Amino acid sequence: MTRKKKVTAEVVSQKQIGEQIFDLWLETKLAKDAYPGQFVAVYPHGESMILPRPISICEADKPKGRLRLVYRVAGKGTAEFSTYKAGDTLDLLGVLGNGFPIDQVKGKKVFLAGGGIGIPPMLELAKRLDCRKQILLGYRNKDLFLEEDLAKYGDVYVATEDGSVGTKGNVMDIIRVYSLEADVVMACGPMPMLRAVKQYASEQKIKAYISLEERMACGVGACLGCVCKTTKVDTHSHVHNARICTEGPVFEAGEVDI
Repeated sequence: MTRKKKVTAEVVSQKQIGEQIFDLWLETKLAKDAYPGQFVAVYPHGESMILPRPISICEADKPKGRLRLVYRVAGKGTAEFSTYKAGDTLDLLGVLGNGFPIDQVKGKKVFLAGGGIGIPPMLELAKRLDCRKQILLGYRNKDLFLEEDLAKYGDVYVATEDGSVGTKGNVMDIIRVYSLEADVVMACGPMPMLRAVKQYASEQKIKAYISLEERMACGVGACLGCVCKTTKVDTHSHVHNARICTEGPVFEAGEVDI
């Protein structure tokens, strides 16, 4: 397991790529340890904001030592991050969490399902998987982001809630409309979507790995602020719980009660 480090990173570039969606490249030595599905905790500069904000890793350019974070402005911390420009610095803790089991799906047909801000971690995953990838992306409306980046690594299908682009509905509607099939599902997105993925995988008797989005405080498993129910007894707490920031954020769908 990679040891967690708190480091200072330098902003290489930042741009807005959607409604309240920002694309941030950082130069940091954490890039060499990054794995699909993991995240970093980003510390705001503001003295009134003590806790870091967890942001999933969108891409890792290991040769250049750079991480790409694509995030949505959702509060004071992320609003501050959106003001950063090239040359600015910020503190990171990482890399955190357990990612997707990419070695277990080699040669299989895989659905990569991303909904909303669960789309960014699908990019590094798509790059690293050695298999046939059908990439299912769910958006609110025609304000799309990252779909062109992901199209380099697999067949992309888009759904929008309002029907303005692609299939009207969500990622599960894409599967139904196009009669798609897969051996494994790997997904990240809002809880209703993940529940639907879990149910679909159970009905189809296939494996599903889901990345749980959850509010986090410490990011290292100490505060127990991001606990989820599990079907197995946790070795840390000896109850049916798991800490999303350490045992997750990626779980085999059958192991969590969502």
